[in-house]
Amino acid sequence: MLKIKSLTLGPVQTNTYILADTESNEAIVVDPSWDGAEIAKAAEKEGWHIKEIWLTHAHFDHIGGIAELVKSLPETPPIYLHTDDYDLWKDGGGAKRFGFSIDPGPKPEALTHGQFLRVGNFTFEARHTPGHRPGHCVFFCADTGILFSGDLIFYRSVGRTDLPGGNWATLEKSIREQIYTLPNNIRIFSGHGDETSVGDEKENNHFIKG
Repeated sequence: MLKIKSLTLGPVQTNTYILADTESNEAIVVDPSWDGAEIAKAAEKEGWHIKEIWLTHAHFDHIGGIAELVKSLPETPPIYLHTDDYDLWKDGGGAKRFGFSIDPGPKPEALTHGQFLRVGNFTFEARHTPGHRPGHCVFFCADTGILFSGDLIFYRSVGRTDLPGGNWATLEKSIREQIYTLPNNIRIFSGHGDETSVGDEKENNHFIKG
């Protein structure tokens, strides 16, 4: 069974997700946004062992907990990020623009479109979805019908395109080609706010209609 634990952390209330295969107790973290020690404790409480960190993109509110999380683990796990966001990662996620300073943690490994990642017995496909950021990716598991969308699409809303690297036409293209082509019952877990679904967004998202 794949279990999802959600933590809303940091100055802009960013969703961090811990995914675990309850048979093997192997776990990964999607976007350790803030308070890395708290993320590690939440996994430890469940008896889960964090093996990898997956990043949808490198804005500071999605990477702010990496350094502390890594220090809280017995071994440094692989961290995956699309190379088009390495520049932002090196810059600390752009935190200085918002009055923060963060340690971005160890250098990530390259994430590519179509790459498969695993947590226990479950396989996720990374899909490159630029628009909010040039290196933005989402993580989709066909077997369980779930997708982690970062800041690409939210409950009846979409990610910002007014920050450096953002582009509205590219964002719309990513949503139409990588999200709206999926079955309507796919559950979407976003970087901010509540859970939604592909069908709901195609029908009710007034920014980009299906």
